[in-house]
Amino acid sequence: MARIALITGGMGGLGEAICIKMAALGYQVVTTHSPGNTKSGEWLDSMREQGFNFHAYACDVADYDSAQACIGEIEGAMGPVDVLVNNAGITRDMTFKKMDKVNWDAVIKTNLDSVFNMTKPVCDGMVDRGWGRIINISSVNGQKGAFGQTNYSAAKAGMHGFTKALALEIARKGVTVNTISPGYIGTKMVTSIPKEVLDTKIIPQIPMGRLGKPEEVAGLVAYLASDEAAFLTGANIAINGGQHMY
Repeated sequence: MARIALITGGMGGLGEAICIKMAALGYQVVTTHSPGNTKSGEWLDSMREQGFNFHAYACDVADYDSAQACIGEIEGAMGPVDVLVNNAGITRDMTFKKMDKVNWDAVIKTNLDSVFNMTKPVCDGMVDRGWGRIINISSVNGQKGAFGQTNYSAAKAGMHGFTKALALEIARKGVTVNTISPGYIGTKMVTSIPKEVLDTKIIPQIPMGRLGKPEEVAGLVAYLASDEAAFLTGANIAINGGQHMY
């Protein structure tokens, strides 16, 4: 029976690439979308036209009860989650001087609290079955910081602290927990940045001289989800074209 992979925020550029990669490898792919997303049906139809039979569930990943209910619905309909990719995230960029509590809370809840909310209801089942993969999508800016992103950088750094601690707790149970920290990836969000800014300020910071491809990050997710990655846990793997090395 095919393993079930749940990718939060799977309808975005990076999330979609992860969904496609995992499906191509034979996983049953499930994704979440925000309750207010009115285009989820269109996305599922477009994916179906490409040969991918994905499943999607409404979930406010920032809300614990919503996450619990969503996982219960998924597991009731499809079976237990074997691979969880915590990919959902938002930005609310501004200098710390201008940042208010609302924009701090929004990013921390969606980017960091969500990792607890989604992992909590699936982790014990993975441990009981003796196999599982938890993969947290962080960011280069969680490693090096970024101007105007105290909220985002704090949340993304916190994701890896969570990874390391949980990895220690369940390492002997056949369940791995890892972080991926992408740099600038050529998603719609990044490519919508004015070309002048991309060409003069962002790409010159990347030694490879280009944006990353969503498929390159998806390939790394696929490896971490595989049986071959069973000895790799608690790691933070940077995929940023050499922009930040540590």
